[in-house]
Amino acid sequence: MYSLLLLNGGVGKRVASDRPKQFIRVNAIPTIVYSLVAADRVPAITEIVANFPPGWQEESERVVREYAVHTPVRFVAAGDTRQESVAKLVEAATNDHVIVHESARPLVTSQDFQRLIDAPEANVAYMLPIPFTVAPVDPASRMVTGYLERETLRNVQLPQKFSRDVLQSAHERAAATGAAFTEDATLVVLDGTPVHFIDGSDRNIKVTTRTDVKLAGFLLSGGEDDDV
Repeated sequence: MYSLLLLNGGVGKRVASDRPKQFIRVNAIPTIVYSLVAADRVPAITEIVANFPPGWQEESERVVREYAVHTPVRFVAAGDTRQESVAKLVEAATNDHVIVHESARPLVTSQDFQRLIDAPEANVAYMLPIPFTVAPVDPASRMVTGYLERETLRNVQLPQKFSRDVLQSAHERAAATGAAFTEDATLVVLDGTPVHFIDGSDRNIKVTTRTDVKLAGFLLSGGEDDDV
């Protein structure tokens, strides 16, 4: 059985809204609902543990009730950083296996969760080939400093799955050493545990800006030409 750890504590400054981006309505539905409903349809996910931003616990709980999410949902306060928020979520989880996702990725599907669960390895991340050239630079001097082989790079996506003990131990050691990470696959790998990847989808966008909100609404409404 799996616990879904749903990152839901951001305040959405880049969206420039009067509310956190997870409560912005995409096609008249709060963004967070899409991830909750997708997970709710996966039998192997037996609990959902989600963050809430300061002052938004009541609204988070109301959304769960309003949209009749049947999987038990518990909320814990968000940390000061993404890393702290994940650490709080994994500590609150009760299953031996966890899936990390974020409510800012509303195009996740039940099939995405199931495919991750069906992968034979214990620690697996979705990743997507990068279709453009990237280069290392020195921001201070504005100089290009080298070359990166695009074939060996991937765009890191969520969801990701881990053994709960592995993820929790990695977070504890990172906190003890002051190491900072912005996602969990690399955190776990650099802690010494292998993480496999499976190909993600270019539909699985993260809603960060107002443009992303519009794009997510377009894709979720089926406004997509497969012939393009």
